[in-house]
Amino acid sequence: MYIIVVGGGKVGYNLTKLLLAEEHEVLLIEKDKTKTPGLSREFGEALMEGNGSRVSVLREAGANRADVLVAVTGADEDNLVICQVAKAVFKCPRTIARVNDPMNESLFSALGIDATVSSTRLIDSLIEEQVKAEDMVIPLVTLRAGNVEIIEVDLSRSSHFMGKKVREIQLPEGSIFISIIRGDEIIIPKGETELIPGDKVVALVRKEAEQALREML
Repeated sequence: MYIIVVGGGKVGYNLTKLLLAEEHEVLLIEKDKTKTPGLSREFGEALMEGNGSRVSVLREAGANRADVLVAVTGADEDNLVICQVAKAVFKCPRTIARVNDPMNESLFSALGIDATVSSTRLIDSLIEEQVKAEDMVIPLVTLRAGNVEIIEVDLSRSSHFMGKKVREIQLPEGSIFISIIRGDEIIIPKGETELIPGDKVVALVRKEAEQALREML
């Protein structure tokens, strides 16, 4: 799967790192020349400098063959334009936008953006996710844009999940673990992944199931 990520901030950086670890073909586009040297050292040929809202840049990035385009810049208007260009000009099958102002979610949906995730509740190291095709993009669409939250929870030592493997955990309906942050390591949870003290769990959850999940954690 070929995925284009536009926006090389913390969200875009972590997302690109995650997708590459999953062996997807990924291209990160960042326009800020002060950020691109560091991103280039990290991602090499998977980094492109340019303004992702421009047709010429997306054409050079190969947007015409992208399976998914994810716009995660800090500006809602940029994310909207990027996704609209990808849809209208390059017929990208799926576009996902970060929405910083939840008031814009209905507008994005009305204008044809396939899925949105509000970033207002994300903590610094949160992975947005919009992302891994098998575990994130499909659930995002299934759970319906505008009705999901991405949350991060610190596991307490008294958590019922402590010491359990992911496959042993019964999550509330409409929720899924996206990743586990363990120190500086980002872990994609598998069935055999065991939760230990100090873990931070990042989960995608329906708004109506959020409180139940937090209480379980």
